[in-house]
Amino acid sequence: MKITPKPNKQANIWYKNYMVLIFVIGLPVLVVVVCIFFIIYSIKIQDSTVRDDWYMDGKTLYQDASRDKLSHDLGISGIMRLTQEDQMTRVRFELNYPAQSLATQTFSDGTPLTYPKSLSVRISHATDNDKDRDFIMTHQTDNSYAGEVKLDPTPAKYYLQVSNDDDKNWRLVQHENLPKQNIAFVPLASFDEERSALPDQRDRRPSADKSF
Repeated sequence: MKITPKPNKQANIWYKNYMVLIFVIGLPVLVVVVCIFFIIYSIKIQDSTVRDDWYMDGKTLYQDASRDKLSHDLGISGIMRLTQEDQMTRVRFELNYPAQSLATQTFSDGTPLTYPKSLSVRISHATDNDKDRDFIMTHQTDNSYAGEVKLDPTPAKYYLQVSNDDDKNWRLVQHENLPKQNIAFVPLASFDEERSALPDQRDRRPSADKSF
């Protein structure tokens, strides 16, 4: 007498089938959870705003380069010296005027040469706005300014700006990898007239009657 085995009803129950639990239920639930996580993350962690002279006209963004142009026209430059002391960084800045302006005690536009009472400094991290630092340097003697700031010790790229907020509202900008001891600030060469004009290439053009 042949005995026929009874079918296993437990194996036919869908919620006990691992293929259903993994591929039909598990993967879609995982995708939904990951999507919700990234939506919440994108809302909380937004892109930081640009720390520069930008303004909006309608829906168009423009960059104001008037302060950079003024520092170029006045021939202003400087040297920033950074010295680490305990957890603070001492900053000294030497503001340099052109030799002609120092001799005449006037700027190129004819106004009297003066040294601002203070200079604003903005140090912006390339990617992490939590490491941005703003502080003020005060005038010491002659062309020397001093201040202090607490910088992140991790080596990284920074954008630095030194500006005068008085009547002559100029600024000097530079980008460097910090920490660094000395940083030179010079006017932007893009405003040089001799560089903005294209060189004369007429003598290098092939003649019209030249056969190839």
